[in-house]
Amino acid sequence: MIKKLDDSVRYLKGIGPGRAKLLHRLGIASVEDLLYYFPRRYEDRTNFTTISALQEGQIHTIKGKVLTAGARRSFRRRGFSIVEALVEDATGTLACVWFNQPYLKEYFKPGQYLVLYGKVDRYAGRLQMSAPEFELVSDETDSLEAGRIVPVYSLPEGMTQRYFRQIVKTCLDEYLPSLADFLPYDIRTRHALLNLAKAVINIHFPEGPQPQQEAHRRLSFEGFFLFQIPLALRKLRAKEKKGLAHRIDGELADAFIKGLPFALTASQKKVIDEIKTDMAKPQVMQRLLQGDVGSGKTVVATVAMLVAVQGGYQAAILVPTEILAKQHYDKVRLHLAGLGLRVKMGLLVSSGKPKEKEKLYQQIRQGGLDIVVGTHALLEETVAFRNLGLVVIDEQHKFGVAQRALLPQKGAHPDVLIMTATPIPRTLAITIYGDLDISVITELPAGRKPVVTKWVGPDKREWLYGFIRQQVEAGRQAYVVYPLIEESYKLDLLSAEKMYVQFKKNIFKECTVGLIHGKLKETEQDKIMTAFEEGKIQILIATTVLEVGIDVANASVMVVEHAERFGLSQLHQLRGRIGRGPYESFCVLVSGAGTPEAKARLTAMTKHSDGFAIAEEDLRIRGPGEFFGRRQHGLGELGIADPLSQMQLLREARQEAIKLIAGDPGLQEKQNAQLKEKLAQRFPEYDNLMVVG
Repeated sequence: MIKKLDDSVRYLKGIGPGRAKLLHRLGIASVEDLLYYFPRRYEDRTNFTTISALQEGQIHTIKGKVLTAGARRSFRRRGFSIVEALVEDATGTLACVWFNQPYLKEYFKPGQYLVLYGKVDRYAGRLQMSAPEFELVSDETDSLEAGRIVPVYSLPEGMTQRYFRQIVKTCLDEYLPSLADFLPYDIRTRHALLNLAKAVINIHFPEGPQPQQEAHRRLSFEGFFLFQIPLALRKLRAKEKKGLAHRIDGELADAFIKGLPFALTASQKKVIDEIKTDMAKPQVMQRLLQGDVGSGKTVVATVAMLVAVQGGYQAAILVPTEILAKQHYDKVRLHLAGLGLRVKMGLLVSSGKPKEKEKLYQQIRQGGLDIVVGTHALLEETVAFRNLGLVVIDEQHKFGVAQRALLPQKGAHPDVLIMTATPIPRTLAITIYGDLDISVITELPAGRKPVVTKWVGPDKREWLYGFIRQQVEAGRQAYVVYPLIEESYKLDLLSAEKMYVQFKKNIFKECTVGLIHGKLKETEQDKIMTAFEEGKIQILIATTVLEVGIDVANASVMVVEHAERFGLSQLHQLRGRIGRGPYESFCVLVSGAGTPEAKARLTAMTKHSDGFAIAEEDLRIRGPGEFFGRRQHGLGELGIADPLSQMQLLREARQEAIKLIAGDPGLQEKQNAQLKEKLAQRFPEYDNLMVVG
């Protein structure tokens, strides 16, 4: 029978239906999945210790012969069993015990040889190993458990390391000949990379530290390379598409910039020039605009939309919430009207009345609207543009990859500007946005005061409430954010609803208090935020619905309760809701953080105000997979590759991907046949990109 990598693991020796289900929980369905399920760490068991040299409190590897073995019940704990084996080597004897695993007594027979690995402790005056890992060996057998560098995997409950190592070994023995190397030979040669078979063997069962490092490097390069190929293809296909050559010099964009009540920062001017240069070309613009909270991305996007409009095209901006859509619409419309610029704008949101929406659909279709601001409602099939020339997507991480692709399809290859307020270090942005050109706003507008950030314990709440009261009496407003909407009996956390009642009835009964959370209808959320914006609510209790919210210049206090429950980027986004006006603003993080990670996050918040510094810290604490969101961006495909610690390798893999695609965009050459097959398997959504068109 031909062995194929897509064979089900169920039919491997030692795996039945029950264990196959456990493996499926790890994402292992096929033989290839198993071979690419890499160890999370290694234990160096290359040196055996004699029993006489064992030290209490230390981890050791020993090899010995079973003298006696048996099981007994514990007198102290009912139903608790103990299996004990007495093991000897040439220097002495050692007791080894396992708890509540009575089946082990069948494994250990006098005269059998064992390799054991575990911590040595003292019990009843004698040294023993408690629950050591073990392997039954003959005196000459090559062991998977000892005398070597041993892999340790992340496994579900009910599956032992020893069992998993054995099925990996079985899989390698049977399927290694089927493991064809899809990395082109010239690339492997240029970068001194191991062949695939040798790399897979040495990632699971390294011959030594150096081979393990070489295997890690080869498989990391492979992960980066495979990830970058579709991005390079997408970028190439976008460049090949005939786009719209916009007229960048015109009265609308120039008049808007001249009429701004503030001067653009040097960073904004640079980014506007980059966008205009792109828009003037007859190719489709695909640009990512990064900028910290409050850095002035909306102004830049408005200039881009006016460039499209002054050339006779329509522009659309897609935002994640109705509150944000209304803010964009009101801000831009009022400013343009104040300058006397005749630009017709529309607001399309899901909660709009059917008759109003129908009227908007008709205006959009007939070209009666120049700029349309909207939420997911813009993506509906009923929305058709007459002449869509520019698509702006705000807070892009709130939309899925497929959603982001829908709006540009409503025009004849419109330019696309994607905006994010989640700063990503530029060198790392190429990992997930390699198909986009990147612009970065690095400065905040002049006069913007940094927010004072403090981390306090729960015992400081009385002081905190007094501080909020002082700010409110001075005419300011405050946000108080909680991680939960309702009280939870499982989690000992304050909730937004419970504290709303406490604030209204007791703590701040002299103030107007509001409550906003994600379970409210969007119309109700809009109503509450408008009341806060107008100063009718002084203290607004909220959940993370505020993370992407409107700007209220008068709000000077942001309190985040149980701050350890929030991610670093979430905390930074929440802090960005204040400091929008001329008043000194304060962000207070309330937490009795216990874990090192939580402490690191909160310390970073008090130390850094710059979003890019926050992003660096977030990457350091969480790692790139969690930071970027592996599921959304496909970073699971990177395997063991880590953009943070292997940046040079990432650059090399990216350069090779770009070079290969430039020379063979359809991957038609014979040497790229296996690579094409692998890409179609790993990234089925990109398969059509590899067709020469």
